[in-house]
Amino acid sequence: MLATRKRLSPEESRDAALDAARALLVEQGPQAVTLKAVAARIGRTHANLLHHFGSAAGLQRALIERMADFITTTIREAVFRAREGDHNPREVVDLAFDAFGQGGGGALASWMILSGNEDALDPILTAIHDLVEELSQDHSKEERPIQDETLQLVLMALGDALLGGPMARSLGVPRERAREIARAALMHDEQD
Repeated sequence: MLATRKRLSPEESRDAALDAARALLVEQGPQAVTLKAVAARIGRTHANLLHHFGSAAGLQRALIERMADFITTTIREAVFRAREGDHNPREVVDLAFDAFGQGGGGALASWMILSGNEDALDPILTAIHDLVEELSQDHSKEERPIQDETLQLVLMALGDALLGGPMARSLGVPRERAREIARAALMHDEQD
C-alpha cells in the first residue's frame, strides 16, 4: 500500500523546508543545505522547493531572513526585559553566542562570505541595524554607544562560533572564556 503525503499549504511547505534547512545547517554545516537534501528531509521534490525558493541561493536567503528575524526578536525581548530589571543583561550575550554558535548563524554567515555571496547577509545585517536603531532610542547618551556594544558582541559571538573551541584549547582556557569576557564587557558598560 502506498503511503500518501500530507498535502501542505504553500506556507506550510515553505516553513517545513526552512525548518529542515536550519536542522541540516546545525547538524551538518552550511554545505549540507542543498535543495536536494532539504527536499529529501521533508519528503518533497526538488521541483517543489524550486517553486517556493527559485534556487538554492533563494533557499539560503530565506533561511538567513528567518534566522535574522528570530535572533533579533529574541535579543530585542531580552534587552527590554533587562531594561525593566526583570532579567540580567548577560542574557543578551548568551543569546547572541547561542545564535551564532548552536543556532548555526556563524557557520552560515562565514559560508556566505567565503562563497562570495556576501549580499545574502543583507537580511541579517539589516535586521541588526534596525534593532540597534530601535534600541538606541532609549539608550542614554552617557553610556557607551549601543553601536559599539553591538559590534563588539556580534564579532565576539561570530568569532567564538568559528574558532572559539580550537582557540580556547590552544590557549589553555575554558571553552566558555570568550562568553565570559563578553559578559564582563557588557556588565561593565551597564555599570558605567
